[in-house]
Amino acid sequence: MMFDLKSGLTVLESTPKVLDAWLRGLGEGWIHANEGPDTFSPFDVVGHLIQGEKEDWIPRARMILSSDELPVFEPFDRFAQLEADRGRAMNELLDEFSHLRRQNLETMCTFQLDQEHLELVGIHPELGQVTLRELLSTWVIHDLGHIGQIARVMAKRYGPMAGPWAQYLPVLRDREPS
Repeated sequence: MMFDLKSGLTVLESTPKVLDAWLRGLGEGWIHANEGPDTFSPFDVVGHLIQGEKEDWIPRARMILSSDELPVFEPFDRFAQLEADRGRAMNELLDEFSHLRRQNLETMCTFQLDQEHLELVGIHPELGQVTLRELLSTWVIHDLGHIGQIARVMAKRYGPMAGPWAQYLPVLRDREPS
């Protein structure tokens, strides 16, 4: 399958709506549930997505598009939200994420990308050379992965109460503790 920017942007546009419908107004037990030490809760995931909107996707795309030389990306702190969001409410995070995503998608439209732009490259601090197409594809996959992660974490909250049906629910076995 070829990367289709328009359909990818449709997924990115829907993520804040999905998360808002799913998480707004849920109790603390749901939004702070996780899979054990060093794992993200739904609250942490939304904070992580906010950090990506601020420091990852569009800033790196801008670097690729505006540089005559091979731009080198700054490392992205995947855990910055743990400190940045301390004391905040989920509804506040959902509002901020929605606002930032809307701004970033508007910015994407101003880029007027064509196939040639999508082949431009930057240097990731761990992965090496990456194309704009790969960055934008990863943005979409990243959203979908975190939506799946939230579903898994939330499902596991009730997992012990599923009784014998648990054997039919693969979501309860994904990411077994190591």
